[in-house]
Amino acid sequence: EGNPYTWWVGKANEKHYYWGGSGPGIQKCACGIERNCTDPKYYCNCDADYKQWRKDSGMLSYKEHLPVSQVVVGDIDRPGSEAKISVGPVRCQGDRNYWNAASFVTSSSYLHFSTFQGETSADISFYFKTSASDGVFLENLGNTDFIKLELKSSTEVSFSFDVGNGPVEIIVRSPNQLNDDQWHRVNAERNVKQASLEVDQLPLEVRKAPTEGHTRLELYSQLYVGAAGGQRGFLGCIRSLRMNGVTLDLEDRAKVTPGVKPGCSGHCTSYGMYCANGGKCVEKYNGYSCDCSRTAYDGPFCIKDVGAFFEEGMWLRYNFYSPGTSMKDLVSRTLLSSTDPEITAPDLNLNKEELSFSFSTTKSPCILLYISSYTQDFMAVLVKPSGNLQIRYNLGGTKEPYNIDVDHRNMANGQPHTVNITRNGRDIVLQLDHYPPTSYSLPTASDIQFNSPKALFLGKVI
Repeated sequence: EGNPYTWWVGKANEKHYYWGGSGPGIQKCACGIERNCTDPKYYCNCDADYKQWRKDSGMLSYKEHLPVSQVVVGDIDRPGSEAKISVGPVRCQGDRNYWNAASFVTSSSYLHFSTFQGETSADISFYFKTSASDGVFLENLGNTDFIKLELKSSTEVSFSFDVGNGPVEIIVRSPNQLNDDQWHRVNAERNVKQASLEVDQLPLEVRKAPTEGHTRLELYSQLYVGAAGGQRGFLGCIRSLRMNGVTLDLEDRAKVTPGVKPGCSGHCTSYGMYCANGGKCVEKYNGYSCDCSRTAYDGPFCIKDVGAFFEEGMWLRYNFYSPGTSMKDLVSRTLLSSTDPEITAPDLNLNKEELSFSFSTTKSPCILLYISSYTQDFMAVLVKPSGNLQIRYNLGGTKEPYNIDVDHRNMANGQPHTVNITRNGRDIVLQLDHYPPTSYSLPTASDIQFNSPKALFLGKVI
């Protein structure tokens, strides 16, 4: 039925169903890509089920999924079925200068280097990533002269200097947040004719130098990378810092400096495996947290089971209150009977919704989920007598509800299944388990608003 017996688990505890020589989302081995498998009906040599040993091998090179933390092998309990698995070492390659990095853990942390020699020309470039909204990247002072680069706000990078003609500041403003914990590149240049600042692929900001006046930048202090002179320093990572063509060894200096750590591996690479059950590890400066929102678990490490076992005839109801009600309030008002007092219809009409949940059952037919309303509108997810999944939308304007039938998969096989349904106007996208998403459209006669949702039922329709 297309349900894999074997898979491997990579970063963030995600399961992957492709193998060496194949690619993400492609449920095949290398021979399936090259179309030369032992049995052409299958996409892996080992699926042929021959008496002789067969082999599927290759490199896993999609680095966002690496490293391999475990391999799960099934279907070997039949007589004569055997499997041998070997996983080779992780191999890394790249430019050591390009990845030379330091992590600034507190806002008073800094690294110091010898005075920057940039009298007539200065060329400074580096990458940074942060979730702080501001902080000084680097600064070098003279008597009155200075040169400074800083994150002014979550969307602004500033390059300022004084060569004796008064301070000059160039600012690049980004339409997107720069404190999104992703890498951003900064390139600042200054010579006797002009100064410029570039951030990522944004337009270059240029300032012409005055035709007369001072041109030499005279600096005396050490070069500070991070906080200097009591200012709020940079929180996060800086890498590949080059000044006039020379890469500064941030890692080496960070090894002997308190408050600064060499490299920028972050905490998730060390502790991310503690986020269980598919929880996503989120970097923090002094640690990490687990985002359990896409799992059926809760708690700091996504190990507290917040699912429920439904005996036959048992059901659960959540009432939707006014839009100001938080989800926590909704959950705390879970009822196991329908004897609650009726509430006035809230002023809540949805043009779009996103619904995701996991389930396992061996019973068909059954109702998994039903959302009622104060109008005739409803939405339901159910398993048909055949074991196939059906999604029903009734948003007014049509006599019959719009049905999405997934006829080629048996969902009542006792295995865990994940359902993701996203509706935006008429467009519905359905994703089941690890299969690619499928798009559907509501009929043109149908309304595009889900009017006044009332309650969500799990396991029964009232």
